[in-house]
Amino acid sequence: MPLSPARLAELDAFLIELNRASAAAILPLFRADHGLEDKGSPAAGFDPVTEADKGAERAIRALIAQRYPDHGVIGEEYGEDRPDAEFVWVLDPVDGTRAFVAGLPLWTTLIGLRHEGRPVLGSIGQPYLDEIYLGGAQTGSRLVSRGTETPLRVRPCPALTQAIICTTDPAILTGPELGSWTQVRAAARLARLGLDAYGYAMVAMGKIDLALDTGLKVWDVEAVIPVIEGAGGVATQWDGSPARVEGGQFAFAGDRECLEQALVTLRRSAH
Repeated sequence: MPLSPARLAELDAFLIELNRASAAAILPLFRADHGLEDKGSPAAGFDPVTEADKGAERAIRALIAQRYPDHGVIGEEYGEDRPDAEFVWVLDPVDGTRAFVAGLPLWTTLIGLRHEGRPVLGSIGQPYLDEIYLGGAQTGSRLVSRGTETPLRVRPCPALTQAIICTTDPAILTGPELGSWTQVRAAARLARLGLDAYGYAMVAMGKIDLALDTGLKVWDVEAVIPVIEGAGGVATQWDGSPARVEGGQFAFAGDRECLEQALVTLRRSAH
């Protein structure tokens, strides 16, 4: 059953509260002593986590438990709690921990809400820049920053040759995926690297036309899909099928025509 406008407005306002709570836990540790640990394995390589990641997720979970004790939570740092509930919050407290560790303000806090298994609201927060990108297909998307709210809208870009594109790091792509990325990059006007989910926010803002990534987990995408769709964009897998919250290979685009041109190449390495 679709959520009423009043219910969506209530949850949307709570989403901003969650961003403020996570920011309070993260910002004192940014460019400071953040308690760096490595949760990776010798095979997977360095996989950093900091007290900012853990403290922010604890703060978000505590606020959800206080306000909506019947809601479920899925978080990168502390796992699942009632993942089959009617409402489930999906959290990545610091997406882009490598950027965080390097002192670069390109990390974000991702908070998504699913209702009956479907993403309905999401936010991409960058508290150091005082930015919260909020959205949903029913609510539209907007940027909340410095006390003002600005509507978000993707921009038209019907030709890949005119597009600005991004990916997080070509080094994490498999051989076939790297081949696809290289071909798409050669066709595009401009490419940027290392943006993590901040690049997805720029798609919703109409600054970047196509963001491509692979190996994404549920907490990497659940918050992003509503923001992109609410801004008039589209989220798909690399084979062109609708975006799956389970993760995998993702394309976030502002213009369907541009995306379709890229998919000709991306489908060759889709799985």
